[in-house]
Amino acid sequence: MFFTRPQISLVKRSFETAEGLVRNYFCLHDGDWCASRYDIRTLAELEGTEVNRSAFAHLCRYHCDKPDSQLPKFLYRICLQDDCILDAIARGKSFIKLYPLLLYIATHELIHVIRFGSGESDFDAPPEEKDREEERVHTITRSMLKALRGKNDFGLVLDCFSNNYPHLRWKV
Repeated sequence: MFFTRPQISLVKRSFETAEGLVRNYFCLHDGDWCASRYDIRTLAELEGTEVNRSAFAHLCRYHCDKPDSQLPKFLYRICLQDDCILDAIARGKSFIKLYPLLLYIATHELIHVIRFGSGESDFDAPPEEKDREEERVHTITRSMLKALRGKNDFGLVLDCFSNNYPHLRWKV
């Protein structure tokens, strides 16, 4: 199950919105944003190791090998798992709308990119530290997006990623 063209437009819109939110939250300038270089791929574009059936998105890191380049040392690839996202919308959670879910996912993944790119968090940390980092990023994401709680059914998405509703807790 892959995103349709209209759904891919929602993906692009969600990342554009998330970039602005993350830029404002972390007080980033355009140059700072470029220092955390990333790209986005949907399931149709992913290669074997980029597919992860247990999450809505999977972050991969690739080393940039151009020593004379002004490019950052790493490229972060946000690998959206279309089938997992669409399945969550379709099965019993029909009250969740695609755009609010995509905006949560985009914001969450961009926070990871900023934190890894700045050295604030270690991409290669041991599993227990990765779990703590995941919680930190969820907390930051919910904090950034709480102003949207009353808009476009966004409160339902926040609840699904909330510690207050562990039976609904989704993995990004």
